Amino acid sequence: MQKTHSKTIGYLLWIFGFIGAHRFYYGRKITGTIWLFTGGLFLIGWIVDLFLIPSMDRQAAVKYQAGHIDYSLAWILQTFLGPFGIHRFYMGKIGTGLLWLLTAGLCGVGYVYDYLTLNEQVDEVNRRR
Repeated sequence: MQKTHSKTIGYLLWIFGFIGAHRFYYGRKITGTIWLFTGGLFLIGWIVDLFLIPSMDRQAAVKYQAGHIDYSLAWILQTFLGPFGIHRFYMGKIGTGLLWLLTAGLCGVGYVYDYLTLNEQVDEVNRRR
């Protein structure tokens, strides 16, 4: 089983876990959204997640395909440069990267979409190669 995600990044994102960042990183869209709207399930779930990150990391390694596109780097690019489409250029999606660049991530809607689907996008690219 090859590593796809980084526990270090998971714990760093856990610091902002009350907005669900670590859960989105590990591909848990529904609970990530719940954490986002409830402050990490009123901070209780956020504290519990401190102990759940190792299992989320293992489950991500089983669910997603490792490959030449690094999940952690794609997430860093998406988080900090997402509206500019840099993460899409990194994944080889030049057309949509240009579209994101020219429209600020489709006025933010594409940025949110990518936040919800980035693991699947990287997985798809890694499985193709």
